[in-house]
Amino acid sequence: MKKRLNAGSARKYILLIGDIVILIFSLWLTLLVRYQENFNRQVWDKHFGVFSIVLIILLIIFYIDELYEMTINKNRFDLIGRLFRSMLIGSAIAFTFFYLGYNRFFTIKPQRVFLIYIVISWLLIYIWRISFYQLAKSPKIANGLIIVGFNALAEEIINELNNKPEIGFRVRAIIPENDNQKLLIPSGFKELIAGSNFENLKNICLESHADTIISTIHPRQNTDLLKNLFKCLSLKINFFDITDFYEKITGKIPVNTIEQIWFFENMTGNNKKFYDASKRIIDIMSSLILLILTLPFTPLIAIIIKLTNPGPIFFIQQRTGIGGKNFMAIKFRSMVKDAEINGPQWATKNDARVTSFGKILRKSRIDEIPQLINVLRGEMSLIGPRPERPEFIEQLQQQIPFYKERLLIKPGLTGWAQVVGPNYGGSVEESLEKLQYDLFYVKNRSIGLDINIILKTIKTVLTVKGQ
Repeated sequence: MKKRLNAGSARKYILLIGDIVILIFSLWLTLLVRYQENFNRQVWDKHFGVFSIVLIILLIIFYIDELYEMTINKNRFDLIGRLFRSMLIGSAIAFTFFYLGYNRFFTIKPQRVFLIYIVISWLLIYIWRISFYQLAKSPKIANGLIIVGFNALAEEIINELNNKPEIGFRVRAIIPENDNQKLLIPSGFKELIAGSNFENLKNICLESHADTIISTIHPRQNTDLLKNLFKCLSLKINFFDITDFYEKITGKIPVNTIEQIWFFENMTGNNKKFYDASKRIIDIMSSLILLILTLPFTPLIAIIIKLTNPGPIFFIQQRTGIGGKNFMAIKFRSMVKDAEINGPQWATKNDARVTSFGKILRKSRIDEIPQLINVLRGEMSLIGPRPERPEFIEQLQQQIPFYKERLLIKPGLTGWAQVVGPNYGGSVEESLEKLQYDLFYVKNRSIGLDINIILKTIKTVLTVKGQ
């Protein structure tokens, strides 16, 4: 059965299109207010080209500030704060653009128009988004979901969807495979049980208005299920294996439910040669540019490190890279000298070993700058799983399934797990969580996903929320 775009992604595109329409309409309304009876097509054409750049700037800022994440902005106060911050940053960049571009790229000087535009667009965007979020959370428009079979992952999915209705799915029914599975279903979900007879699958879809089925059972393993799924073809039902659906709504791979065959199905035969070659070229060019741009600040950083805490400027430590090959990673020192004199230790929140200036280096990600040398050497990439220490890898692979499979690609300065996962990997539980995000990246890595990660990383740097 054909897999359609999931509801969460559709809502993001609707939100984006709505923002574009609102921003363009705001310009029309602004010019109408500013010029009144003198407003005409010539005035519109003269302003639209210039303000198109402003529109693009605002949309990029919105994205960086996570205004297109459906799990953000759950209350009006948070939305007001985020919109105000995004509009303020966008306005500052746009004002700079107008200042530098005047008499160079265009001849209009729209200070008053720009101020009116910012006020009107902010108000309209706020009204539009409040209305959209209320509508997006409504169960009446949510995609109906049927779960075939039941296990711990199915329970986690139900809880995820209940806690985040903005994702756009609502569980309409659960069809356990047998009576034993019925006993596993928590009491809070009992009203969703729709028998254990796959013969009724089509009728259940019709009665519950469901358009998506996820299954804990592979249809090839149950001919009865396969036969009845086939009957649902005319309903244009969207069918997912439960691990694929979990991946789509969470952005991570459920490590505890996959087997070795998953890697053969998802990691082999993937033609990533062009992507890998392109990424290496981008790594070299980007790291050279960033090293040149940051070089003037290196002496100042070195002096402050020396003055605030005695010891070396750089922290050089063995890390494990692609294929399990070890290398020496280089960073600005952010911890006290001899921080691990008693042996390797997990990094923790509010780690007492981190110096006062080290906290600034970490939160701004400035401590990572010397690792650009590792990128140039080919030991790391700009984007990939976090480079871990061999001692911890040896320990974690004994406790977490498929932990070493994160080494199928080069580690990175930033990555999917770093920007959306838990802040620290200072425990087996958090390392497992990060691994699930790492494997998602290993499987789905692409230019588009890399751009997504870079924008989220920029947001982390600008808001000083590094770790």
